[in-house]
Amino acid sequence: MTDSQDTPTPTKAQEGHKGDPLVAVLLTWFLPGAGHLYLGRRKFALIAFLVVEGLYFAGLTLSQGMFLEYLPAEMRGRFAAALTPEVGNLGALLYHVDAYGFGLAFPREWPAHMDLGTLLTAVSGILNVMLMSRAHFDARHVTREAGKPIGPALAASLSLVLPGLGQIIQGRRGRGILIASMLLTVFFVGTQMAGGTNLDRERHFYYWAGQFMLGAPAWLTEFAHGHTLALEMPLRVDAGIVLGCVAGMLNILVMLDAYGYSEAKHLGVEPPRSAKSAKADAPKDALAKAVASGATESTSEVQA
Repeated sequence: MTDSQDTPTPTKAQEGHKGDPLVAVLLTWFLPGAGHLYLGRRKFALIAFLVVEGLYFAGLTLSQGMFLEYLPAEMRGRFAAALTPEVGNLGALLYHVDAYGFGLAFPREWPAHMDLGTLLTAVSGILNVMLMSRAHFDARHVTREAGKPIGPALAASLSLVLPGLGQIIQGRRGRGILIASMLLTVFFVGTQMAGGTNLDRERHFYYWAGQFMLGAPAWLTEFAHGHTLALEMPLRVDAGIVLGCVAGMLNILVMLDAYGYSEAKHLGVEPPRSAKSAKADAPKDALAKAVASGATESTSEVQA
């Protein structure tokens, strides 16, 4: 019989109540922080709401709500905004579309801080996706246990700051460095081939959305070298634009890898691995089990 003192008692910061993960995700999608409010984490919910919605409405003010006016007339459909990073913050985007839509019937001059404004609304959408994943995890795993690795949502977010950073923080340094070198190389080669024309949302609205998922390296490069006047397009511009987008889309897989690894560690299950990796690690796993079994037997003999 296990002594009750052996079971750790959750601290006040660890307390919470379980809820339906899907409900938590949907509430967060429509209103940042609502999912955590549903889970009983009021302070976290308030901070999340202020940060995510604050970013969106700061961007909305700077861009004067004009980001959908980037689209040419033939691309302005009912679901035109659905393939943008802003869709991650659905409630704010629905308000945005209702209040501003595609603008007036004639072209207008862009606001002075248009690029910064549209970047902020896009960042708000992606941050809310991270918040949704956090709400889903928190609904299934209420307590915060000491000694565990960083949370899944934070690990994924770090790989948005820099591809592979989440893996490096998790202790998988070789994997993280390889990811960073590969994706950044693809992005910068693509940018060079496109002559920097890929670094402009107005020119390549949907390709930019894919490239945006590379994270901070793409955002900083855009502000340093983007939005240049192109009198003539480079010869390999199309290939360069595609490479930039591919680098960003691949980083989504990197973020999922970081999330899955931390999630498995917190839930006490084996992290997801490919069949090839599992086969290669099988001898090591068998040895570890044998050593653990031997140690258990030795302990039993000593106790006897």
